[in-house]
Amino acid sequence: MMELQTIKTTKRALRRFLLDAQHLLPPLKAGEPASLPQRVLKLIQDLECVQIDPVSAVRPNQQLVLAARLPDFKPDVLNQLLKENLIFEYYANAASIIPMQDYPLFQPVRERLKKHLLPELKKLEDVAGGVLRRLEDEGPLPAKAFRSDQRVHGYWDNQNATTKATSHALNLLMDIGEIRVVYRDGQHRLFDLTVRSVPRPLLEEAKRIDPASAREALLEKYLRAYRVFEPGDPRFGWQKISAKERREAIDQRVKAGKILPVCIAGLKTEYYILAEDKERLLDIEAAVPAADFEEDDPIFFLPPLDNLLWSRKRLADLFDFHYRWKIYTPPAKRQYGYYAMPILAGDRLIGRIDPRLDKKNRRLHVQLLQIEPGVERTDVLMANIHRALRAFAERHGATAVTVTSEGRLIEI
Repeated sequence: MMELQTIKTTKRALRRFLLDAQHLLPPLKAGEPASLPQRVLKLIQDLECVQIDPVSAVRPNQQLVLAARLPDFKPDVLNQLLKENLIFEYYANAASIIPMQDYPLFQPVRERLKKHLLPELKKLEDVAGGVLRRLEDEGPLPAKAFRSDQRVHGYWDNQNATTKATSHALNLLMDIGEIRVVYRDGQHRLFDLTVRSVPRPLLEEAKRIDPASAREALLEKYLRAYRVFEPGDPRFGWQKISAKERREAIDQRVKAGKILPVCIAGLKTEYYILAEDKERLLDIEAAVPAADFEEDDPIFFLPPLDNLLWSRKRLADLFDFHYRWKIYTPPAKRQYGYYAMPILAGDRLIGRIDPRLDKKNRRLHVQLLQIEPGVERTDVLMANIHRALRAFAERHGATAVTVTSEGRLIEI
């Protein structure tokens, strides 16, 4: 048995390591593939997955995550990768974009959902059969191509049945793996048969894969995605795992030398990293600059479901930044607005913006620009943030930026 090791480090070193792993620590990495589609695919592979969300105060979450890390990102690239069957959409950290190479790992998840959803699908047997026949005959189709007067209780209905039967059938068939999203036209998803759109070798591998091996590989994928992790996360491993099983999974990997505990000065919670990341962390710790951020550091605006923000506890522990997405909170109770995006400068989260993109008038309006207590609101810093906002607006098709400040509307 390998000798157990505990790495002693600081909040700053660990958060800079995390930012580096998340492609958010300048300077940007060199030696990336030349074409934009290759770089986007490589980034998704490095991040392991990118969460999907339809809310589009500026752009959907998945586009904002990638654009924060690739300034020349274009939304159509995701569609290109979908059409070329290089990525797929399924449940990882909620609904996510995932590299197609990982398709077999999710077979136990598909089987679990199939067992759970088959009774519901049985009720819509005729509707689902019609959906599958049309997709087989006509190829990729959006939900609006399927007409139905029948209304059922869908995933998001409360008391009343308001979901079109064909739409619910599409969601059920996608969850059990019979169909998948192969293109997005704005907010509309186009579906096709999985057997026709997933590369055959991966379909065959998914059929053969041992469930225990797949679950183990999926847990390893989770650990690579989080990079700094602890067993308190209820989404640990992206599977149905009890608190006891999460703790056992950590302990087994520590004993095997696959992961290492990290003791952080000033924190009671013990975090863990992959053993393969030890040297990377130590190198970053040795090169930590004196200041956590400079006034002219590159600025990043992170969407509410950015990979860095997945663990709110880790965010509070390492960044001393308390963040909740208040999308479902009544407006009067929102402290920072509907779509508050944290502002990252250097290795510190220094505030939030609450932006809206007016596509028709090509204007970005920032309804809130908040700077954290303890961060000096200097002229240099604000000028830097304004420059970053103008660049952010331009990247998303806006030619003008307005900010509400102290009750006044100003153009920057």
